[in-house]
Amino acid sequence: MAFALHPRLAADCEQVGDLAVSTLLLARDERFHWAILVPRIAALADLHDIPPASRMAVFEEIERVSQALQRITHADKLNVAALGNQVAQLHIHVIARHVGDAAWPNPVWSAPPPATPLAGAALAARVQRIKQEMEL
Repeated sequence: MAFALHPRLAADCEQVGDLAVSTLLLARDERFHWAILVPRIAALADLHDIPPASRMAVFEEIERVSQALQRITHADKLNVAALGNQVAQLHIHVIARHVGDAAWPNPVWSAPPPATPLAGAALAARVQRIKQEMEL
């Protein structure tokens, strides 16, 4: 079975680029700097499913994205999670959080959906900024 990005992730996110193991996506939510890493390995559902030879690389990518978001946003807290309750394909959320943001102190999933998705020039600028920080 070949790797294919889940249709919901493709629809809800903007593709930023490919790292060594994962595809880097950006959630189209203007309220949060929200990156998503999807390891390009078929049939992964949970972190423990990552083959041993790829585990360190995936965790290094999480670290790299976390550091980039911290430099960009000066976040009070970085949330890293791999839930998969709605999309079974393994994907790892890296979300820069700020005291007083739209969901604080609750998880971002507790906030109502954004009135309008991040799009156009604002989306392009955010994608370009993370590409610059990640040197992609």
